[in-house]
Amino acid sequence: MLTIAMPKGRIFSEAVELLRKSGYKLPDEFDESRKLILTVPEENIRFILAKPMDVGTYVEHGVADVGIAGKDVMMEEERDVFEVLDLKISKCHLAVAGLPDTKMNDIAPKVATKYPNVASKYFREQGEQVEIIHLNGSIELAPLIGLADRIVDIVSTGRTLKENGLVEFEHIADITSRLIVNPVSYRMKDKPIDMLVERLAKTVEEGKEDSD
Repeated sequence: MLTIAMPKGRIFSEAVELLRKSGYKLPDEFDESRKLILTVPEENIRFILAKPMDVGTYVEHGVADVGIAGKDVMMEEERDVFEVLDLKISKCHLAVAGLPDTKMNDIAPKVATKYPNVASKYFREQGEQVEIIHLNGSIELAPLIGLADRIVDIVSTGRTLKENGLVEFEHIADITSRLIVNPVSYRMKDKPIDMLVERLAKTVEEGKEDSD
């Protein structure tokens, strides 16, 4: 049986749709279930539903053979896994944002984010020395309450930034969801994994052609 780790939320919905388009028969109740482990015996697949940041951990440690994870998570976590396919779903980008018409503090600039490794690397590459403040949620609050000069966060439509009076200053990287594979599983379960990659790649390519 192939075990696939998937994040709950938006990526899950889009990934399920992609799997169905690729010919995998997933039951209708699959979408509504609150279970954390879902088994589809007819496809010989088991799904583990996890928090986005945990998917890479499950795949790296082999409790999941395959995972679907955002590129933002892969950049932050740097897990020992194979990234085999860009699924082209859940498109967004990582950006630096803050209050309009404000400059970074010259003496002790602070950046709040849930991506401390990505943020540290980015500002280092810009030749800027900043203090990183690691937050887990409501990153937009940081500039509003004076905790940080800037934030590094995911931007999808930009609506959340706008509603909180923030603006985007710098674009760091485009983000989509990726198919990742445990290196040992790739050797031991190469046939079902290759089939999954092949079927998904075909669907992704067809989707790209339709959008063109």
